[in-house]
Formats: sequence, structure tokens, C-alpha cells
Amino acid sequence: MEINKELIAASSTPLVLAILTEGESYGYAIGKRVRELSGGRLEWTDGMLYPVLHRLEKHGFIEAHWAVADTGRRRKYYRITRSGREQLVEQRRQWQAVEDTLRDIWPFTDRLQEA
Repeated sequence: MEINKELIAASSTPLVLAILTEGESYGYAIGKRVRELSGGRLEWTDGMLYPVLHRLEKHGFIEAHWAVADTGRRRKYYRITRSGREQLVEQRRQWQAVEDTLRDIWPFTDRLQEA
């Protein structure tokens, strides 16, 4: 199943912020975590992920710092800020409203799947 790019983009902010509540992380690991959580249904390219990270950093929802990983490789690590946690709570509230609305209407569309 291919998921619409607009839906993927819309879900990127709450996904990144939620992943960063698990602890600080770096771009590749965030993308990998998204694949894990979605069972491989969401595939984020670098061209999609890094602009999201830059936007979240610009808005103060995440902070970044450079560090050397155990492998000796230099990586940019991201962590969620207090403002980011507040934003995540708001995003979750909004997504819950969308989910509730869709759950209420889905039974009326069941016959479409039978056709």
C-alpha cells in the first residue's frame, strides 16, 4: 500500500516529535524508527526528513547539537524542547479529532470495499 505524500507530510511533525520523546536521535535513526513504527509503510527520504527537522528547529520545537558517535562518525543529534512537547500535545489532540471523525464515518463506507 502506497501512502499519499500529502498524508505522509502532514504526519511528519507529530511523528518526529513523538520519536524524540524517546530520547535524542539523529536523522538516519529517526527515519529508521519511522519505518519500524509503520511496518515499512512510511518511507521517508532524506529530502523529506531534513527539511522537517530544520523547520522544527527553526520553530524551537527541537534543538540540535553535533557529537561524535561510538563509530567515530560525527552526527547531528536532535532533542525535543519544552515548546516541542507542548506542540506535540496539541498535534496529538488534533490528530485524535481526525481519527475520531474518520472512525465514525468509516462504517458508512464499508459497502465500497465490497464492490
